[in-house]
Amino acid sequence: MARILGYIASSLDGMIADQDDNLDWLFAYDGMELGDHDYNKFLKRIRTVVMGRGTYDFIARQPSDWAYGAQRVIVVTSRPIENPVAEIEVRSDVDALIKELRALDDGDVWMLGGGQLQMAFLERGALDEIEIYVTPEMLGGGRPLFPMTGFRTSLTLISAQALDRGCVRLHYRF
Repeated sequence: MARILGYIASSLDGMIADQDDNLDWLFAYDGMELGDHDYNKFLKRIRTVVMGRGTYDFIARQPSDWAYGAQRVIVVTSRPIENPVAEIEVRSDVDALIKELRALDDGDVWMLGGGQLQMAFLERGALDEIEIYVTPEMLGGGRPLFPMTGFRTSLTLISAQALDRGCVRLHYRF
């Protein structure tokens, strides 16, 4: 059975993007030394990437090359994607997708991005672990790491680690 994982950065005040959906604050931390927890090492162990439509649209607008050519990519949306930037699959039924992902046995699944889709997986008990990289930035508003839906749960801390440039890595199991 595949593990479904989160790997995401957040500002200290819990935002994943600023009020203009901008990530410039996060790009200031590119090249940070993460050792065994480096993004590229994480990505190598991922077989399937799942993202919502907003995350897909954001990535598709970027001038950089598509970073997920070695992974199967599933975009969850109810709207068709015209001229996709890479080979992707589209799903609209979250419950059916979770069942499909749980049947995989060829590697881990990454919930890329945050927001509504990640919360939908959390509410269904379908996120196994999450690594949150907290930066010493206060954005004062923007997109929250976890939308306020009334969902409550307790997590188990696997590890906490101080990193370069005042960042902290928190690793939890649901």
